[in-house]
Parts: sequence; C-alpha cells; structure tokens
Amino acid sequence: MELTVYGPLRAATGGKTVTVEPNGQTVRSAIDAFVEQYPRASTQLTDDAGTLRPSVRVRVDGAAASLDDPLPSDASMTLFPAMRGG
Repeated sequence: MELTVYGPLRAATGGKTVTVEPNGQTVRSAIDAFVEQYPRASTQLTDDAGTLRPSVRVRVDGAAASLDDPLPSDASMTLFPAMRGG
C-alpha cells in the first residue's frame, strides 16, 4: 500500500511516499509494517510503551482514521507525526 509521510518522518524514509506491505487489514497493521520497515520513525509515532502518540494523525483515503479501522488493500494512507513547538 502507498503511505505518504510528513514532517520528520521524511528523514526516516528518505522521501514523501513509501510502499509498505501490512500483515493485516487494519490501520494498526500498516503502521506496524511502516515502523518495521523504517525503525527510525518509531520515536515520532509511539511513546516508550509503544502506544501511538495522541498528536499523531492518520488519514485513510483522505478521512481521519483510528488504529482499529479497516484498511482496504487499495487504500492510501497518510501519517502526520507528533509535532513539537508552537
């Protein structure tokens, strides 16, 4: 599936759009596959306990999505990492 990333996640991926192969059909499985493929991105997405940071925003086909939402195989996903500053 195609995944678009923003902010500091681009430093981990080397580009704006990457392809990941989730092991399931939920948003969580796609994020897990992304972090497995790009481990440097984990600190931007999860806390020390491995929980998704509250400020991380996930969109599937342009609509807000939560971790347990279904993820169609032809969907596109966008990740906005936790942002700092003000």
